[in-house]
Parts: sequence; C-alpha cells; structure tokens
Amino acid sequence: MREKLVRDKIPDLIIESGKNPEYYVESDKEKYEQRLFDKMREELQEFADNPCIEEAADMYEVWFSIIRHWNMLPIDVISCANKKRSERGGFTDRIVLQKIDIEE
Repeated sequence: MREKLVRDKIPDLIIESGKNPEYYVESDKEKYEQRLFDKMREELQEFADNPCIEEAADMYEVWFSIIRHWNMLPIDVISCANKKRSERGGFTDRIVLQKIDIEE
C-alpha cells in the first residue's frame, strides 16, 4: 500500500478491527499541502467513477480541510462563489467555449 492522507479516526478504526496500522502525522507543511491536493484528486476520481452522496461528502471533507489549512472560512468561500456566480454565472448551462476571434 502506498502512503496516503486518511481521515483522522482511521488509525483508531483499524486498531479496533484487530489490525496494527503504521502511520505518522505529517509535520512538513509543503508535504501536507501536496497530500491534501493528492487526496482531492483521488476523491474527485472516485466521484467521477461513482457519483453519489458518499463520494461528494468525501470531496467536501477534503475541500473543508484545504480551506481551513489556508485560514479561510467556508462562509467566506461561499460568499465569494455567490458573488462570482452573480457576476459571471455558474457552470449549470453547460457552455463550452471553442475559440475567440480577435478582430483587428
């Protein structure tokens, strides 16, 4: 098994199941940040493979950890997203930009 970031209670759950996990707490800030992004990519792929509420919740939990790591509050992120949606729209209309012709 390759090393990966796991939820905080996973080592305890493994111990409760009668197994002995080997783990450590990542103390290197840059490595932790990379592990967060790796985890988000993993969860995004799992959601793409199986779009369901459980996979969406996993993505949300990683997202929440990412913004907390950079000292952001969910309410501030949501407020910014709402402002951008109001000004520029969202992604629900399925618009795909093909190219932009530049007039001379």
